[in-house]
Amino acid sequence: MDIAHARPGDVGAVARLVNEAYAAGEEGLWVAGTARTDAAEVALLVEAGELLVARDDNRIAGVVRVRRLPGGEGEFGMLATAGRDRGAGVGRDLVGYAEKWARDAGLGTMQLELLVPRSWRHPVKEFLRGWYTRLGYRVVRTGDFAGAYPSLEPRLATPCDFLVFHKAL
Repeated sequence: MDIAHARPGDVGAVARLVNEAYAAGEEGLWVAGTARTDAAEVALLVEAGELLVARDDNRIAGVVRVRRLPGGEGEFGMLATAGRDRGAGVGRDLVGYAEKWARDAGLGTMQLELLVPRSWRHPVKEFLRGWYTRLGYRVVRTGDFAGAYPSLEPRLATPCDFLVFHKAL
């Protein structure tokens, strides 16, 4: 498995992979038919150098977005693996690579946000919360999704918060 920056030719495959993964992983959180991303957003992220892809030969097995936040933290998000690669360590490898990217950039903290329903437990989100905790991440605050992302709030199917996790690097 090779991890490197996404290339312009990856845009369509990355958008499909992310949307497929998030449709399954966030089922019930969004109005039916809501896509996580599109080719235009992915192209901008590729151009900005913020997307990393894991390749198995020429096939994209996973993706993660990395960026430096204004407060000086690194952040990863949009973590997704292809269906046939889930449970095979691709996500763990991408998170490890994102953390290395942040350390190499001189950043001492890595952040991630996890969208969670406010009034019920989502099995995938509960799994991810435990997984991130086992990787050394700790919840540092809870935010109101509608307040932080007002343009996305009408697309929610249920009220949601987001958990902000940090890990010292």
